[in-house]
Amino acid sequence: MSSIDLTTSQQTILTALINLHRESEQAVKGETIAEEIDRNPGTIRNQMQSLKALQLVEGVPGPKGGYKPTALAYDVLDIQEMDEPAVIPLLHEGERVTGVNIDRIDLSSVHHPEKCRVEVHVQGSIQDFHEGETVTVGPTPLSKLLIEGLVDGKDDTSNILILRISEMTAPAEEPAH
Repeated sequence: MSSIDLTTSQQTILTALINLHRESEQAVKGETIAEEIDRNPGTIRNQMQSLKALQLVEGVPGPKGGYKPTALAYDVLDIQEMDEPAVIPLLHEGERVTGVNIDRIDLSSVHHPEKCRVEVHVQGSIQDFHEGETVTVGPTPLSKLLIEGLVDGKDDTSNILILRISEMTAPAEEPAH
C-alpha cells in the first residue's frame, strides 16, 4: 500500500471515480462524479488537480474526456485490480445488484452471535443502500458462505457495508471441490 495521505474528500472522490470507471471503462466526467457523491462539480475539478499532481488520476481531453484512475490510485486505496474476479452475488432487498462485486468479507464478534457484524467491502457504488435494509451476500465461490443481514451502517469513503447478521450458512450449497 502506498504512503500517500489523502483527505476524506479526496478518498471519496477517488473511490467514486474508480467505481464509475469500472462500470463504463471510459473516462469519467467531473460532473458525473459530482452527481454520484452529491458534491459541487467545481469542488471535483479542484480536487482533481490535486489528485493529478499526486499522479492518482489522469485527465483525458476532448468531448469524450474526463478522468481515469491510475494504477497508483488502486494501490493508495488498497483496491485490487483483477482481470476476471470471482463473482459473489449481492442482493439488496431481495433484488440482485448489478455492476458491483464483493472484494472482501470481514467478520467481527463471531463469538457473540447476537452482536455479530460483518464488513462487506464492495467494488462498485453503495450509494443506494440505507440503514435497516436487507442484504444477502453470497454464496462465496469456495466455502459457499451465505450471509443475510440488515445494513447497520456504511462507509462511503471506503465502500464498506456494515451488516448486522441475521443468518449465516456454510455451505449454503454443495462445494465445487
